[in-house]
Amino acid sequence: MKKVFALISMAIVATWSVFAQDTQDAVAEAAAALSAAEDVPEVVEKPKYWNTTLLTNINFGQSWLSHWAAGGYNTVSLAGNVDAQTNYAKDKMIWNNRLQLDYGGMYSADKPIFQKTKDRIYFESKWGYETPIRHLSYSAFLDFKTQFGDNYDYKAPTAELLDQYADNPTQAWKIAAKNNLKSGLFSPAYINVGLGVLWTPAPWFSLNIAPLAGGVVIVSNPLLRNTYGMDLVKDTAYADKDAAIAAEDWAAFMAFRPELGAQIKADASWVINDAFSYTTQVAAFYNYLKPTVEPRITWDNKVFWKLAKFFALTLSTNLIYDPLVKLTNPDGSLLNAGKKNEGKGVQFKEFLEFGFTYTIAHKH
Repeated sequence: MKKVFALISMAIVATWSVFAQDTQDAVAEAAAALSAAEDVPEVVEKPKYWNTTLLTNINFGQSWLSHWAAGGYNTVSLAGNVDAQTNYAKDKMIWNNRLQLDYGGMYSADKPIFQKTKDRIYFESKWGYETPIRHLSYSAFLDFKTQFGDNYDYKAPTAELLDQYADNPTQAWKIAAKNNLKSGLFSPAYINVGLGVLWTPAPWFSLNIAPLAGGVVIVSNPLLRNTYGMDLVKDTAYADKDAAIAAEDWAAFMAFRPELGAQIKADASWVINDAFSYTTQVAAFYNYLKPTVEPRITWDNKVFWKLAKFFALTLSTNLIYDPLVKLTNPDGSLLNAGKKNEGKGVQFKEFLEFGFTYTIAHKH
């Protein structure tokens, strides 16, 4: 019995010795690892001040009719837009930039030419620096707006023009369109700069008030300068504007109109989730140089609804009221002819599109 007890005791002692040795080794290894870790410098993530996004859309539409009793025309349409933003934020300073490009058109069987349906270039840049007052910043802005190329009022050619080009009716339509030119590259173009304050009470809303804002309206095409309120250059060769027009000396018109005034611009953006968002911007500009003329007002809206990974529904609207732009009726006569507000009116454009979309986002 004593021998058995002795053997058991020896086994326990041996086991404990092995366990103690293993424990000592483990503690030593842990201490060595901890000591080595203390020598490794802590990795600090580099601050990211830039946030860049690029949203692209390509939309296609088509209709085809065969013996359709109610009537209509076969059509094909294609449009695309790019919405690029790059924003910088560091300490008390922000700098936001946005570029919007829209272009599209359609072909309809009733008009054998390509008809442009949308055409816009819009760039805006906004800088702000926080003041001691909460949510209020000093601000400066620059924005630029024009279109890529010529846009027309696609009216049917006259019978005389069709007879003249009986063997080439497409050419007759093109000539008729050129006779109804509405806008073009830098015709018009709006460039505005200003200084003021920026109020941002919430992440989704901002209000920019610029009591000192200046800019220029450019109309490079002489045939369009009268439409966009350009004045005649003082020239002793002509007693008045009508004389210059009668002489077809379109170069007598100024290519630009300077402006100095005040601007208020409000921006709002609601992101409901990763698939649905709504943005809106309304701006009003009052020209000190023309104190009796109403302010120029613009209002843009955009609803974006991503239905699938690469497909989305987009609704966009653009509203403009510019009292210096002369608007016409379909027959070519001035809007509100003979009235106090002759030629004045609200311009409105709306697009509902479905198509391919792709978004790129990057922080650096």
